[in-house]
Order: sequence, then structure tokens, then C-alpha cells
Amino acid sequence: MPQSAYLTPVTDDLSLIHVKELLTYYMNITSKTGEQLSWSYGDFAFPYTLVENADSDGWFYLRGKNDAYRTIVIGLVEKRIQIVLPDHSTHGDKAKANELCKFLATKLKADLILFNGRKMRYAKK
Repeated sequence: MPQSAYLTPVTDDLSLIHVKELLTYYMNITSKTGEQLSWSYGDFAFPYTLVENADSDGWFYLRGKNDAYRTIVIGLVEKRIQIVLPDHSTHGDKAKANELCKFLATKLKADLILFNGRKMRYAKK
């Protein structure tokens, strides 16, 4: 059964373009860390390629670059970001999805409901 996590930002100007920009930012900072360490850390920190379908309205997915990572689906649902782990997702996908959820929640100052139902609050009161 697929599992979902939800981010509820405090701002109303939410778009998938902004989420993609944040993921691109994440890829850039991890690759810069790798450059400083003389190691390809970016490939391990973000082992996905961002894939968009022409008919995808309101969602995109991350496809794994190796066998340890398969798929993470990201979309907009009722002013919230939904991150879905399909049935065929691996433990690596779940760990990386949790990490990305926390990163996005920090940057968007959002409330986060994790895959296990626990809530984390990154929004200011």
C-alpha cells in the first residue's frame, strides 16, 4: 500500500515550480559539499532524476539512479504538498523521502505529517 507524507506551508503562494526550485537548490548544495570534500557526495545525497510527464498536472516524480532507490512521487493536493512512496519503493526511498520532507518543511516553514503519522512543526506560531 502506498504511503504518504504531507507538508502544509503557511503561505498560499505554493506551486510545483517552487518545489522543483527547492529540490534543485538541494542538489546544488549537496554537490558543492562533495566538491569541498573531493568526493561525489551529490550523487549519494540525491540519487534521483526529476521526471515530468507531459500529461502530469499537479505532480512529478523522482526516479532512482540505481537499484537502491526507485521512485518518489511529489504533487499538490488542496494547498498541501503530498509526497508518495508507491508500493515498489525501497527502504532507501523512504529514508530519502523523510530527509527531503524535513528539508522542504524547513525551507517552506510548513507543518509536516510524516509517513508514520507523526507531526513535526516547522511553521512559526
